[in-house]
Amino acid sequence: MSKVKLKKEGKIALITINRPEVKNALDIDTYNEFELVLKDVKEDDGIRSVVITGAGDAFCAGLDLKFAASLNGIKPVDAVPLIRRLQTIFTFEDIPKPVISAVNGFALGNGCDIALASDFVFASTNAVFGMVYTNLALIPDLGGTFRLPKLVGLAKAREMILTGDKIGGEEAFRIGLAGKLTEPDKLMDETMAFADRLAKRAPAAIAMSKAAINKGLGSDLITGQQFEAYMQSICLGGGDVVEAITAMLEQREPNFTGK
Repeated sequence: MSKVKLKKEGKIALITINRPEVKNALDIDTYNEFELVLKDVKEDDGIRSVVITGAGDAFCAGLDLKFAASLNGIKPVDAVPLIRRLQTIFTFEDIPKPVISAVNGFALGNGCDIALASDFVFASTNAVFGMVYTNLALIPDLGGTFRLPKLVGLAKAREMILTGDKIGGEEAFRIGLAGKLTEPDKLMDETMAFADRLAKRAPAAIAMSKAAINKGLGSDLITGQQFEAYMQSICLGGGDVVEAITAMLEQREPNFTGK
C-alpha cells in the first residue's frame, strides 16, 4: 500500500501521508515516495495548487522512531548527505505553485516542519503542533530553525524549539503559525475551497509572486525590487495579462492558460 497517496482533483493535487497506524510518521520509504509525488506535482502543468494532509486522525507525527533508531551512531560523513537530501524534498519554496497544509491532529517534528515549509497552514481546532526534536536529543533538521522564527518571532520560536513543548491549533493560529483555524469536520472542505480559488488564478502571477516573496525574505529592499522587476517582466510577456483585462471588461471569469 502506498505510504503517500496522490489524488488529482481538477487543478488541485491532494497529497495524503498514508500511515495512519503510526500517526503518519515518516520512515525512509515515506520520504522516498514523497519525493516522487512532489516531482510529479511540480512537473504537471495541469496542477495549479497543492494540498498536503494526513490520513486518519493525524497530520504527521514526525520521524518514525524505528527509522530514527536505525540512524543511531551514523557518522557525520553519512548523516549530512542524508539530511541534506531530505531537506531538499521539503523545500516547497522551489515549487511554483501554492502549497497548503491541512493539519488535523499531530504535526510534530518533521511533520511540523512540513507545515512550516508550506505557503499556507490550515489548522483544525484539534491540531497539535510541536518542534519536539530536543525530546529525542535532536534539533530541527528540515528548515524549522530558519522558518519558525520568521513566522512566530524569535522568542516564541526559541521556546518551542528548546523546550519541545506542544501547542494546540488555537494557539498556532494566535501566534501566526497557522493562517486559518477551522472545526475538524470543516478542515478539508475549507482547505480545498481555498486551493480551488488559488488554482483559478494566473499560474505565472502566482509563481512569480511566490518567488518574489521568498526572495524578499532573505534580501534587502533594492534586491527585492530588482527581483520584482524581473518577475513582472515574465508576467508581462505572457498572454494571461490580456485575458485578465479582457475578462474584466467583459465582466466574466478569466480563463488563464499559464502561457
